Amino acid sequence: MGALCVLWRWMLEPDAAPAKLKANFGLTGILNEDAATGSTFKGREMKFTEPPDASMPSLRWRLHVFKDGEQLDKPLHVSRQSAFLFGKDPVVTDVLTAHPTCSRQHAVLQYRMVEVEDATAAGGVRRVVKPYIMDLASTNGTWLNGERVDDRRYIELRAMDTLRFGESTREYVLLHDQLAGGGTS
Repeated sequence: MGALCVLWRWMLEPDAAPAKLKANFGLTGILNEDAATGSTFKGREMKFTEPPDASMPSLRWRLHVFKDGEQLDKPLHVSRQSAFLFGKDPVVTDVLTAHPTCSRQHAVLQYRMVEVEDATAAGGVRRVVKPYIMDLASTNGTWLNGERVDDRRYIELRAMDTLRFGESTREYVLLHDQLAGGGTS
């Protein structure tokens, strides 16, 4: 019963004690519907929001997908936005991992602006955009180069790293366009 109804009933029936109202500290109404809060997207509650240092990558990164040692389809271009969500929910994910052991929102590939030491740069540091992976507390985990990554922690990725999600045998190898010229990140 709403607070106004309880008050009205109490005014009409003075002997009736007003019911105790419980506080609701969750997002409600327009605030809950506002996608800018990061709480929902396309009607789904999201497991992550982008950090303040999220940034677009300057390198053109891509994921080559392999299964049983053979490449599947064309590489996935993962440099056109600052974050890519992996999972089996086709409504909100950017990379669909349609395997039964993958979570609906399994992991996120996030590009972040970070400072690195550079003796030639002003102040001894320069800012670069690097890719990171974060497991979103999935049931069956995210694997980086054969080792399970910790939940809810950004782990820096490097060119030629291999990702695997859940018990899926698909491997995602991260590469960028400058590898042919000998550069790495």
